[in-house]
Amino acid sequence: MNMAQTFFFYDLETSGLNPRQDRIMQFAGQRTDMDLQPIGEPYNILVTLNDDTLPSPDASIVTGITPQKTVEEGYTEAQFARMLSEEIFTPDTIVVGFNNIRFDDEFIRHLFWRNFYDPYEWTWKDGRSRWDLLDVVRLTRALRPEGIEWPVDDKGEPSNRLELITKANEIEHENAHDALADVTALIAVTKLIKQNQPQMYDYLLKMRDKKLVQKLVNVDDKKPFVYASGRYDKEFAKTTVAFPLTTSRNGGVIVYDLRYDPTQFVDLSVEELSAKIFATWEERQAEDFVKLPVKELQYNRCPAVSPLGVLTQGDGWKKISLDAETVQKHQDILLSHPDFAEKLRSIFENKPEFKKMTDPEAQLYDGFLDNSDRVRVEAVRNADERELADFHPDFQDERLSSLLLHYKARSFPNLLNEDELRQWEEWRTGHLQAQMPQFMKSLQRLAPSATDEQQFILQELQLWMESVLPSVDARNAVMLKLKQLDKKVEYY
Repeated sequence: MNMAQTFFFYDLETSGLNPRQDRIMQFAGQRTDMDLQPIGEPYNILVTLNDDTLPSPDASIVTGITPQKTVEEGYTEAQFARMLSEEIFTPDTIVVGFNNIRFDDEFIRHLFWRNFYDPYEWTWKDGRSRWDLLDVVRLTRALRPEGIEWPVDDKGEPSNRLELITKANEIEHENAHDALADVTALIAVTKLIKQNQPQMYDYLLKMRDKKLVQKLVNVDDKKPFVYASGRYDKEFAKTTVAFPLTTSRNGGVIVYDLRYDPTQFVDLSVEELSAKIFATWEERQAEDFVKLPVKELQYNRCPAVSPLGVLTQGDGWKKISLDAETVQKHQDILLSHPDFAEKLRSIFENKPEFKKMTDPEAQLYDGFLDNSDRVRVEAVRNADERELADFHPDFQDERLSSLLLHYKARSFPNLLNEDELRQWEEWRTGHLQAQMPQFMKSLQRLAPSATDEQQFILQELQLWMESVLPSVDARNAVMLKLKQLDKKVEYY
């Protein structure tokens, strides 16, 4: 039976920026119907930070959430994962956030992975899907800005930060960076776009379907298309006309920004092209560095794309400082150099892998589980405490045994036997020690200029660190290491 579709708007506050090792500390969300009217009460919950994690002091100052508060009021990760899976990301739910596809969704995936849930099903199975409002905002601002006030930042540059859009449009947004306040603001901005630019809104809502994106951005029938992305230039409202060149790994496509003349790139060797694609940040700052205007587009990441026809209305070409002649000319050059696309394809297909992580919690993308392990994973998730105490499934995938130990240690610590406790403490100590230098440096940097409120947070963080470090010896070892690095750190 088909349920009525609903939106679920959500936002996270996290202990840092890396979904592989940082954790969700606050989750807020609100379900709405398709007219954006609220259904039921909002969620606003804390998730307990475990004693193997030192939160980023910078993140803590922004969110105001201390580890101690999460321990007092939060759900365990296992409880929270169950709530998400069974209550929140229900069938026919469209999960919506603001930059969620690149940020929040990754934290949810890793949470599910650590807690023995499928990391992907919540985004596609049983009529579920996801949508990201950030790129919708970008394309609306670029091509259909009418009816909405668009803010600039304190440098006078265009900005799409949520709190600035709400302020410019006199939408209440108290406590920016509180998850629930951000969700309320996000629903209000979504209404603003729906009311003022309904066509753009309806079109981009449909385009969250990757099959429709594939139809438009098609390497077999190559046609230029309009594309808004964070990777494009601010001065052109983050929007350009792109051209699909060739397939890339993981079911994506490599696209070329037709704003730029390809003549200077098409005859470069594979080595020269690679040097541009994989250039470091420092290399890119050099005066003579010319960026290669290509990027990967992932069909399943709700890209903000549309046919060229959208530019013929309302001075679209002019708004993004392009014209049809330039686009045609650059497209013809690309079509007359098919070897250029081929060179790019081989570069992206042989792209260096991310550095292999040794920590199984960070190895989500090292491969899919086989069917037999999927059954065992489900058994772990459904086991009660009594069953879990003596549950040692014969996993095929070597990542899962370590994950199970960590899962038990965090959510059911009283179930660990002596040997498991020793293994967990060993891992936890090493993990904390690896986080310490950066943590201490950040405390040291922030302390001198902190307000009273911020001082309180920093002191709580220091107390947290002292309470979770396993022993005085472990702490001394870290301090010694810091001194050896000639980075003397003192408790402030």
